Amino acid sequence: MQITGTHIAYLHTCHRKLWLFANGIQMEHTSETVAEGKLISETTYLDRSRKYTELAIDGIKIDFYDAKNKVIHEVKKSNKVEQAHLAQVKYYMYILSRNGVHDPSALLEYPKLKQRDTIHWNDEIMTLGNQWENEALEIITQKYSPPLVKLNICKNCSYYEFCFIHEDE
Repeated sequence: MQITGTHIAYLHTCHRKLWLFANGIQMEHTSETVAEGKLISETTYLDRSRKYTELAIDGIKIDFYDAKNKVIHEVKKSNKVEQAHLAQVKYYMYILSRNGVHDPSALLEYPKLKQRDTIHWNDEIMTLGNQWENEALEIITQKYSPPLVKLNICKNCSYYEFCFIHEDE
């Protein structure tokens, strides 16, 4: 199985969500939060599609990549799961480096918050990327999904109804 940026983000958000997503139970299409995030990404920075390239490589898809300056541009709705966003762009950087792009960087942007974080390359990213792939594969290939862990972000998750359907019983 090829690991994607979504797998890495879910690894840092919820192991159950990672397992469900990777095993074909995908709920993102039912989520208003996901739809709003896509809308923000598609309607912010409209000139980006002319300036930057969409890049698909080794299972990842980078919507806006500045090949000249080796910069990944990642747009997110909210910074509520910022650690997952950071891991996702670091994983993109890991994949680029693994494919011969030396010292890539990333801009993680939250237009609604008017916030922008720059992530610079460091050698630890190679170690982390490999480690995260292995951790994700270990979870994904388990026979059963990890147990439900109630987190602060659960109510906004596209899997909320799936996970908590029997909560009131």
